[in-house]
Amino acid sequence: MLKRIGCAAGIIFLLIAVIFIFWALTVNPIMPEAEKALAGDAQVQVSDGEWLVFQPAGQFPETGLIFYPGGRVDYRAYAPYARAVAAQGYQVVIVRMPLNMAVFNSGAAGDVMDAYPGIQQWAVGGHSLGGSMAANFAAQFPTRVAGLVLLASYPANADDLSSSALKVVSIYASNDGLATGGKVTASRSLLPESTRFVLIEGGNHAQFGDYGAQGNDGAAEINRAEQQAQAVAATVSLLESLIVK
Repeated sequence: MLKRIGCAAGIIFLLIAVIFIFWALTVNPIMPEAEKALAGDAQVQVSDGEWLVFQPAGQFPETGLIFYPGGRVDYRAYAPYARAVAAQGYQVVIVRMPLNMAVFNSGAAGDVMDAYPGIQQWAVGGHSLGGSMAANFAAQFPTRVAGLVLLASYPANADDLSSSALKVVSIYASNDGLATGGKVTASRSLLPESTRFVLIEGGNHAQFGDYGAQGNDGAAEINRAEQQAQAVAATVSLLESLIVK
């Protein structure tokens, strides 16, 4: 009897695992704007190998951003945002995550940092779940991170960064149905007092990337390009503040 129960439990566990993997790997296709942003040109070089890397052409930046994608989002969906940041003179590295979930490799930024020793100041960041996991990395390795960029995201309660020397920008949207304004502003106690909160009026959750609509999100009242332009400007401002002069 016990053997049968054990066998049945094993089958149920395997079935649940298969269902979860299928669910995690089922993501929206990236939009044409993201496809276009994956091609390098005279302004930004793009390479998609172990990571998706955007580097300003002919430059060797000393400041960079490591970006974690949102949960169940194709990492390439953030190419337009990353490319626009890189065009301002910064290296941007988007990390692809196991099963499209940053929670399964929150320490990935460490490998990126090791691979690019020429970068002197690193910021980590991400969208939604990705931002929370970037905050987790910053909490675990405070001496390796100078800045944190949160897009529609906030730290977990266990990752209290309030006493850190991090420079932080928290960028959120008024019509976000997932990372609502209330949830984002409630994270103030977990972040340094100097944290800059940037509200994008009329934006929503999904328009921080180029992957289409997302369930339970609010309706945007501005277009995707305008929302991302505001997010890029706030991100670049944070990166500029990290440069040692």
